[in-house]
Amino acid sequence: MGDPKKILFVASEVFPLAKTGGLADVSGSLPLALGELGVTVQVLLPAYPGVSEKTHGMKIVCEFVEETSGFSAQLLSGEIALNGQKVWLLDIPELFDRDGGLYSDNNQQDWPDNPLRFAALSRVACQLAVGELVPGWKADLVHCNDWQTGLIPAYLSLIDLPRSEKPATLFTIHNLAYQGVFSRDQFDFLKMPEDWWQPDCLEYYGNFSFLKAGLVFSDWINTVSPSYSNEILEPETGMGMEGLLQYRQNCLSGILNGADYDVWDPDHDPLIKFPYSTQDLTGKQHNKSALQRQMSLTMSRDSMLVGMVSRLVGQKGFDLIIPLIEAVMDEQSQPSTQQSPQDRKEPLVQWVLLGTGEPEYQQSIIELNRRFPNQVAIHLGYDETLAHRIEAGCDLFLMPSRYEPCGLNQMYSLRYGALPLVHATGGLGDSVVDSNAKTIADGTATGFSFADYKLENLRETFKRAREMYRAPETWGKVQQNAMKQDFSWAQSAKQYLMLYKQLGI
Repeated sequence: MGDPKKILFVASEVFPLAKTGGLADVSGSLPLALGELGVTVQVLLPAYPGVSEKTHGMKIVCEFVEETSGFSAQLLSGEIALNGQKVWLLDIPELFDRDGGLYSDNNQQDWPDNPLRFAALSRVACQLAVGELVPGWKADLVHCNDWQTGLIPAYLSLIDLPRSEKPATLFTIHNLAYQGVFSRDQFDFLKMPEDWWQPDCLEYYGNFSFLKAGLVFSDWINTVSPSYSNEILEPETGMGMEGLLQYRQNCLSGILNGADYDVWDPDHDPLIKFPYSTQDLTGKQHNKSALQRQMSLTMSRDSMLVGMVSRLVGQKGFDLIIPLIEAVMDEQSQPSTQQSPQDRKEPLVQWVLLGTGEPEYQQSIIELNRRFPNQVAIHLGYDETLAHRIEAGCDLFLMPSRYEPCGLNQMYSLRYGALPLVHATGGLGDSVVDSNAKTIADGTATGFSFADYKLENLRETFKRAREMYRAPETWGKVQQNAMKQDFSWAQSAKQYLMLYKQLGI
């Protein structure tokens, strides 16, 4: 047996250190799962404010001048306090130590120096990978994640080493829509090689793209679900990159993300008030009541509580969600529906939403909350505790994304018995089995899904969910099926290890 293979896992966000979305959850879980398989994984991310406080044993490994920016830099080494994952932090205060978000300021405006910030991260990753910064440590493979790390394979191509002495590169697309597109001026400012400014390299419709750099220069490309790896070859979902992806199709695959059940499991979730499991679902009803109380909704056991934890953007289906809520609430407000639950043909519906996003969708939800304050609740922003409590308290979880590379909330919803209603695209289609007569009978049904992205299809599927909710025995059977699904990282990590071995490590 040789020495354990070394993986440098580079990401712009890692849970629980820094998070804006699913990328952080993956970057926080996959390295740990790979470690369980005997792979040595070092995670690298920027030292954003407050990150070091969530680590322990942090020490300075080296100090140097980062060549892309010219700023003084420190590389810090330690472990994530929550789980012991080994992590390197790139500390460049001028680039990363600032108030606001990871990628934008408090007004949701992108930081103007984002190209420099993530070019610096990519350059340092390359130095680490080839052994220039930490004596005795070289990577066998660099696992790059999304556009912020797209320059790593490109920069590695410039290093004057034999191919056999360079690490392999894997570039994972978490969402093709985020491409890191910047101007020619930024290209020149970063002193990119002139021969990279061409359509078969980094140039992209008069600008240049970090993500395209990863697609062009990496040894292998993968996406976060098998279906999405096929969908991005088509113009409708390829986001302008479909031609390049078709060209590299022989080096493209998909591995479904996993769910971290150490963090997301109602049986031992410290963020919810009443634990529960498939053996005893009593706690779920208590969590529902607690969520109704917390969000100022009418206290009702019989109402169907629909949860959403999402960015309020078109990709997540809000052009369908808003009219669905409006139609259901307008219908409920009619006098004929003011009956006792026993006499009502369909259950009353309540809605709770956690998220932030495009102003038009935010305003629409705010208006619905104003009109129906006891039935429509919204919390603008992100709150990890509330996200867990929504999963634990709601009956149905709504996730009709126009496209979805993988999605994690539907996996969490399955485990929490909050039946997901999804558009069957990408990872949503790979992880949720629609409830119909056949799948209910054979015990495979786990939620609700529809194929064509149209409002009438969402409304019809939602109607089916409401009808099934009135049949507690059937609902309970599907709920049990859902909660028993296993989308843990263990299986996905094995597939990543097979891919690493295919790349020669």
